[in-house]
Formats: sequence, C-alpha cells, structure tokens
Amino acid sequence: MDGFTSFMDAALAEARAAALAGEVPVGAVVVREGVVIARARNRMRELVDPTAHAEMLAIREACRVLGSERLTGCDLWVSLEPCPACAGAIAAARLSRLYYAASDPKSGGVAQGPRVFDHPQAHWAPEIYSGIGEAEAAALLKDFFAARR
Repeated sequence: MDGFTSFMDAALAEARAAALAGEVPVGAVVVREGVVIARARNRMRELVDPTAHAEMLAIREACRVLGSERLTGCDLWVSLEPCPACAGAIAAARLSRLYYAASDPKSGGVAQGPRVFDHPQAHWAPEIYSGIGEAEAAALLKDFFAARR
C-alpha cells in the first residue's frame, strides 16, 4: 500500500486515556483525507450512558465537524472490534473504511457474533481491515481487566 498511514496509534492513545479514567480501554478516531477530524474514548461510566462507546462518540463528533450525518470518504480507526450497535452506527454513517486492532470474541459485531455487515439487511458495509496494533490493544484490555479482579 503506497502512501498508507496508520492512525491506530491515535486510537490506542485514546484507549490508554480511557483506562486511566477507569473506562474499558477502547479508543477511536475518524480520519478524512489523512487528517484526524474526531477522536474519542469510551466514556460510559463518566457520562452514565451505555451508548457512550468510543466509536459512537467519534462518529457523533465527526458528523458535527462535517455538518453531515454521512461520513462517506472517512475512515474509522478503533482499538477493538466494534459491537453490533457500533457496527450499526458505522453503517448508518456510511463510513468508507473500518480499521480495528483487537478482535472481540465476546461482544464483537463485525467478524464475531452477528456479523452486522454480512447480514442480508445491511444497507452499507465499509471496507474492513483488522489486526493493526492488535497486540498492544489486546494487552491494554487484558491488563485493565486483570487489575479489576
């Protein structure tokens, strides 16, 4: 891939910030034309909101920045495979590409579980790339949950 730039480091930085705040360490960034236009981390506890996943918050901010409910031409970089609800939001926003680090066998909705984008009723599916930064993302999650046991 000539000219490919990974933005997973930015998503992982958000995941580390989430862990420091006591949230499950997931971070996300939305990129358009090589520029990060939105970044977010999990904030469910902080905002007392079960929908305050990193992906949802990053998508909302990117839509606000662009003044549109559609994010066609934008990429989402996230440290963990999106859950089914976040996959639905990715489809609704028409994100062009999804890059995620670690797989989520328990709650994932892209390659695991319901495989939202493979469903016959899915109205949009981004290009999907997984495993970028997987080792660091998985270690963040493992360490976070080990510290809580």
